[in-house]
Amino acid sequence: MKKLTIFTPTYNRIKLLPRLYESLKAQSSKEFIWLIIDDGSTDGTNELVKEWQKENFIEIQYEFKQNGGMHTAHNLAYDKIKTELNVCIDSDDYMPFDAIEIIVNKWKVNDNQNIAGLIGLDALQNGEIVGTSMPHNLETSTLHELYSQYKVKGDKKIVLRTDIVNKYPRYPEFENERLVPLGILYLMIGQSYEFLLVNKPLCTVEYQADGSSKTILQQYRKSPRGFGYARLVKLKYSTDWLAKFKDSLHLISSAFFLRDIKLPFKSPYPILSFLLLPGGLLLNLYIRWKTKP
Repeated sequence: MKKLTIFTPTYNRIKLLPRLYESLKAQSSKEFIWLIIDDGSTDGTNELVKEWQKENFIEIQYEFKQNGGMHTAHNLAYDKIKTELNVCIDSDDYMPFDAIEIIVNKWKVNDNQNIAGLIGLDALQNGEIVGTSMPHNLETSTLHELYSQYKVKGDKKIVLRTDIVNKYPRYPEFENERLVPLGILYLMIGQSYEFLLVNKPLCTVEYQADGSSKTILQQYRKSPRGFGYARLVKLKYSTDWLAKFKDSLHLISSAFFLRDIKLPFKSPYPILSFLLLPGGLLLNLYIRWKTKP
């Protein structure tokens, strides 16, 4: 059994997938399976993957599903993964040649059952680190602590223990919505487990114009149930009052999109929700204005 599954959710990214494939073929360690979750592509992705499977350079597992959004692809991936570790590499990203070797070697020396996986760096194509590196004297942390306590910035690459992922609920899937923020899983895991830190790039990223980070306001409007759920999870575990304030505002905004005024009062801080109702309404109107046709 190989150590790691790299899973890639993809939707009509046939022009980008070959770059990731070439980077996986070039890995210095072959201790991985590539699991492609095709989220309803109509661009011939399935035929391309069949050709790669025939080449047999690396082990490829392919799963097709009806289009449901990134979080539903993660749900299916977690149902299919059998290896000890897993990591999501998006279809528009790729891996440095030694990324798998770094992950496997780092994990081999770990004997702490309270470690949920690894956190490594993302880098741009020019080699520049996304955001900031992690403190060099810090060996373990949660993702939340990295951002809130140690003031680390930018996207990071999360490698997860599969058995720990399976202790937590899958992302909820709401009809006619395409997004539930993925970070809530890492937040829940961080309540009980830490991660080993790897101050090296594990992924090279390229942000696409149609990616979720570029269309976040539209996503707020189109997936209010998903974002409302995520805000409730964050409020449950938050210890920072500024974060509680922001998440409460967004929860109220989602409630106005849903026409469900009861939603904000499911928060652990119903009085705060009540006080912030006018602000949440203003945020909702702002998002409507910014995303109007």
